[in-house]
Amino acid sequence: MHGLATNWMDPAWLLERFGSQFFWVSTAIVFIECGLLFPILPGDSLLFAIGLFIANGTLDFNLVTACVILSAAAFAGNVAGYEIGRAGTPPIGGRGAFVNAANFDKTHAFFERYGAKALILGRFVPIVRTFITVVAGVGRMDRRHFFLWSGVGAVLWAVGVTLAGYFLGQTFPGLKDHLEMVILLIVAVSVLPMVYEYLKHRREAARTRP
Repeated sequence: MHGLATNWMDPAWLLERFGSQFFWVSTAIVFIECGLLFPILPGDSLLFAIGLFIANGTLDFNLVTACVILSAAAFAGNVAGYEIGRAGTPPIGGRGAFVNAANFDKTHAFFERYGAKALILGRFVPIVRTFITVVAGVGRMDRRHFFLWSGVGAVLWAVGVTLAGYFLGQTFPGLKDHLEMVILLIVAVSVLPMVYEYLKHRREAARTRP
């Protein structure tokens, strides 16, 4: 089971396993990560890998079409998460819960701090990306307001990361042979905002401590 979980985090394995269906499997994963409360999925690395694979010809798919579909999947996932939260708070913590209370609380604090901008900023932060839309739904954020900011975030994330993979793949053709290292770097960069917020919180707490 552990090996299977590890494989699902590896775009190269997914490409080998699903072949021509790799893009659609990746699109489904992006949708699930963005709205169905499964935070530990390789959204960032899959978007980057799609761009990279298109650039080197491994994946036969039009780049513009890919960006449009991935943006739509990210946005649709957000809407699903929002509606789950709006319909009623999902089980959080305790027995039978499938939402980690600590992760939910951190996301709620992130949303309180940044407001509507959290729907854009949170898109680039793992875990927060999954729960931010649920928090918006629980708080009954105005739908039109939510759709606007969520749509902007979806496009910036899906298109931005995919294009980064595409252009870096064209610039450095050998990058495909070091995909594992690139993915580790993406993961490291994506958690930097969380590390920054943690350190900032500790500094503020230290200042207010008597």
